[in-house]
Amino acid sequence: MKKRALISVSDKTGVVEFAKELEKLGYEVVSTGGTLKTLLDNGVKAISITDVTGFRECLDGRVKTLHPAVHAGLLARRDIKEHMDSLKEMGYNTIDLVAVNLYPFKATIQKPNVTHEEAIENIDIGGPTMLRSAAKNYKDVLVVCEPTDYNEVIERIKNKTDDENFRLMLSYKVYRHTAAYDSLISSYMQNKLGIDFPEHITFAYDKVQEMRYGENPHQGAAFYAEPIVPKNSLACAEQLGGKELSYNNINDANGALDLLREFDEPTVVASKHTNPCGVATAKDIYTAYVRAYECDPVSIFGGIVACNRTVDKRTAEEMTKIFLEIVIAPDFTADALEVFAKKKNLRILRLPNIADKVTKAYDFKRVHGGLLVQQKDLSLYDKKDCKVVTKRAPTKEEMKQLDFAYKVVKHTKSNAIVVANDCAAYGVGPGQTNRIWATEQAIERAGDHAKGGVLASDAFFPFDDCVHAAAKAGITAIIQPGGSIRDEDSIKACDEAGIAMVFVGERHFKH
Repeated sequence: MKKRALISVSDKTGVVEFAKELEKLGYEVVSTGGTLKTLLDNGVKAISITDVTGFRECLDGRVKTLHPAVHAGLLARRDIKEHMDSLKEMGYNTIDLVAVNLYPFKATIQKPNVTHEEAIENIDIGGPTMLRSAAKNYKDVLVVCEPTDYNEVIERIKNKTDDENFRLMLSYKVYRHTAAYDSLISSYMQNKLGIDFPEHITFAYDKVQEMRYGENPHQGAAFYAEPIVPKNSLACAEQLGGKELSYNNINDANGALDLLREFDEPTVVASKHTNPCGVATAKDIYTAYVRAYECDPVSIFGGIVACNRTVDKRTAEEMTKIFLEIVIAPDFTADALEVFAKKKNLRILRLPNIADKVTKAYDFKRVHGGLLVQQKDLSLYDKKDCKVVTKRAPTKEEMKQLDFAYKVVKHTKSNAIVVANDCAAYGVGPGQTNRIWATEQAIERAGDHAKGGVLASDAFFPFDDCVHAAAKAGITAIIQPGGSIRDEDSIKACDEAGIAMVFVGERHFKH
């Protein structure tokens, strides 16, 4: 009996050449719809699926391969006599190779103003069904869902090296592919329905790159991107120079971008191990960088620098005075790139949509045996919930500084304290196990800039010791969520020191 190949693809890349090679190897090619026309127009002697099933395509092509002649031919085990006798009795032939790729659902929902009806029409039914049938019977059926595999399949058939392990690999690719496809459809519908936390959660991410290692050299790692990547994501950044990005680079840069998006004015964020180590706003990006650098000239060494304005030559020259891992910005002038090119290891990333706000997203944290999922922290505080709790209210300038400091502390590991002055984060106290240590660290880092500055805390003060430390350093205003059973102690300490304090009612733990 002549071997039979069933080919039905939406992506026509390489399909004509593949079919011609199969014909040379003695396969009879069966096809459907647009694929059949493409093959016939290019000299392939393909036959219609209708000639195999004896059933005319119907419902605008919705039903054409959902037929026993197809699935019996795919699922019949050649080593079971009863299966083969049943095929013969029904007058069906085996199908020995399937090449199918699916309706372009992903491309469809990415189109501007796509309708829900159009999205639904691009959900493939027959394709995944054929793929799954063939993949289940992989020992007898070669199944190909990726055009990149065409050449290897042909070579292995020619060389008789299409062994069970290779067939299992093709089968695995099918289930990986259909799982990702179904996950994308499920996510689309979940978003359409506004469901935040479904009973079952699935993910489909595409591998961007494998990395040399993870956080440490003994850990393997890879970077995966969402199937529909937000344009402000690092996965969309264009690398203009430097070494390949590492696991830590991407993690740290992502943290810097999260903080950068809090600001509309020219801003530079310097980040180290996902904590800010220098943040400043100014009238231009050069001044913002200089001031961010001055916040902590030690920690910025080997750090990530993110800017929300185009980097020019003058700024590039300033940046290259020290060792940085990454500079990321919406754009770079040509002469700035010439300056950066002299630092062959410095990674330069262009991300035009860097400042686009994130409107909806989730954070995930893997725990042993499970997954924690939460809505991404996208708010700062509601101004109507702001409450001056001290006798002295902050001045307009102090309130501006408090707002700046609270944006920075939101993106600092808890327990977190930030001391700011003149819209620069001079003192950052991250990740301490108690709040007074974080306060003391931030004040120490701020040095003389603490005097006349402001202080932000990511959560309430459990005691008044942080206020006393702030008063001693010359802090004039404090912003915090409030909510401690000892709030009155902190308020009293502020009043005694002449410090203005604002409660905003919104905590920003970051673990």
